[in-house]
Amino acid sequence: MRAGSQASAGELLQLVRSGRATTRGALQQATGLSRATVGQRLDRLFRAGWLREGAGGPVGSPLGGRPSITLEFDDTHAVVLAADLDTRHARVAVLTLGGEILAEHTGVLVLGDGPDVVLGELGRRFAELLDRAGRHAGTVCGIGLAVPGPVDSETGLVVQPPIMPGWDGYDLRGRLGRAFAEHAGADGGARVPVLVENDANLMAYGEQRAGYPDCSAFALVKVSTGIGAGVVVGGAIYRGVDGGAGDIGHIRVPQGADALCRCGSYGCLAALASGGAVARRLTEAGVPAASGSDVRELLAAGHPEAVTLAREAGRHVGDVLATVVTLLNPGVLMIAGDLAGTHFLTGVRELLYQRALPRSTARLQVVTSRLGDRAALVGAGALVVEHLYAPERAEERLAVLGL
Repeated sequence: MRAGSQASAGELLQLVRSGRATTRGALQQATGLSRATVGQRLDRLFRAGWLREGAGGPVGSPLGGRPSITLEFDDTHAVVLAADLDTRHARVAVLTLGGEILAEHTGVLVLGDGPDVVLGELGRRFAELLDRAGRHAGTVCGIGLAVPGPVDSETGLVVQPPIMPGWDGYDLRGRLGRAFAEHAGADGGARVPVLVENDANLMAYGEQRAGYPDCSAFALVKVSTGIGAGVVVGGAIYRGVDGGAGDIGHIRVPQGADALCRCGSYGCLAALASGGAVARRLTEAGVPAASGSDVRELLAAGHPEAVTLAREAGRHVGDVLATVVTLLNPGVLMIAGDLAGTHFLTGVRELLYQRALPRSTARLQVVTSRLGDRAALVGAGALVVEHLYAPERAEERLAVLGL
């Protein structure tokens, strides 16, 4: 936080949103700004509709007096659109800025049909959901998109995604923005900010913020058609240098030396222990299964072959996670995705605690998802809000609004 007259309206907003300063007096103390300057900068935020006055706080003086009026971020002034793409279906939602889902839809949408078709259909579904939520296109402040592949966060481009043929280097931001504008009838729709992020990263971000906000090192492993991990350190997604962090599905494991992965290599963890790999083995055993979601249904029904293979897959993943846990030393390790049930988790625990150093697991919680299928949607919404209302970006947006 910059001191004195340098503290901006965006920085005051950040103080209010974080709960570090929620009255005018507290903002003066935190920034060193005068009462008049705080008032001027808050006025910009009020006129933008970003802040509102809440209930009066406790009286600060033992002599009594009027309680201080608290300030709150107004999370009703706009909405966020979010989409979570899997290999054969998509979840889309309209969310408030506080993460409440106002309307959502899950349906078939095949990544193999290519980005132009898929993103065009997402634009149509967004428009339908806005109508259902009773909101118009002008209230949308941003769009978040979760994809099952590595993403360069600077460009928003998917980089050599193993299970997304035809998507490498495609302009996802531009196409989705145009598709939304076309279907929602939004004049400025093509200029709505679009953020693209790996799905496991967004699941981790959503789950950490919703259930473990005090956990400084949080790891999530998604086991569905493929396998990926998301890591949140110090409240921020850890992406690596170019978005490749967490791609544990392509770590080579000796037990899978003969297993051909969709990336073209042999011996990847995903080729041995993903939902797709389990589905393939079930099919070979005479139990038809096309994807991780089919395996999930078989596990829910207690199918014995599916149970056995899920536990075995969990052991393979647990073996790799022993190294991950030793390296990262997370406080929470969350297992999510189609296979994230009792049997898979049992297999993970067996190998993880056997192979990892006792010090690495002494304070480790191994848990399953709290948000379930909504995790990436919630994470996408939160990422958009944090981007748009960060101090520097907030200042830019206020200037565009003429405030």
